Amino acid sequence: MVTDPIADMIIQLKNAGLAKRPAATFPASELKLAIAEKLKQVGYLKAVTKRGKKVKKSIEAELIYKGTEPKIINVKRMSRPSQRVYHRVHQIRSVRQGHGLAIYSTPLGILTDKEAREAKVGGEILFQIW
Repeated sequence: MVTDPIADMIIQLKNAGLAKRPAATFPASELKLAIAEKLKQVGYLKAVTKRGKKVKKSIEAELIYKGTEPKIINVKRMSRPSQRVYHRVHQIRSVRQGHGLAIYSTPLGILTDKEAREAKVGGEILFQIW
């Protein structure tokens, strides 16, 4: 059975917002921590903390709300374990006319669509969020 931990993470963030929860908790990995830190940097998460020791590590992400509505309305997983999607620099487009965000895994690390265009690097598009 193939699992997709990144899809699980972003769906947990979306569902926690829809359920009006203050935070979402998911199992930790270096990639998920880098993605959560990037979402915090661009303003989709309030705080990201790593909890636990050794095998039982987890990440707790505090959500941001605008009034009673969550900042994360929807997410779309683009590249899956069975079907990877790569974009070159000239193929990177904005999400929802600039109101959304795309997260890329590049040779420079985890970048947003704007950062990847500025750095002139392409990579694997992980997901879109708005």
